[in-house]
Amino acid sequence: MTFAMLAGYGFLLYVAFGACVAVAFVIAGPDRVLSQPASFTPAARLLLLPGAAALWPYVLLRWLRSAG
Repeated sequence: MTFAMLAGYGFLLYVAFGACVAVAFVIAGPDRVLSQPASFTPAARLLLLPGAAALWPYVLLRWLRSAG
């Protein structure tokens, strides 16, 4: 297995985890992460989706910290 294949699989794994975390976060997370209560419209949740997918490690960390 070459380095390019390993890098490609790593990228696909990152994207797959990002998509899963982003969808779960957009459905249930934004209301919990913010310190002040806020409601999000479906359009606002849709706008959060790509950023949450790209930055999923940070989003997951913040989401887990806010749960406790």
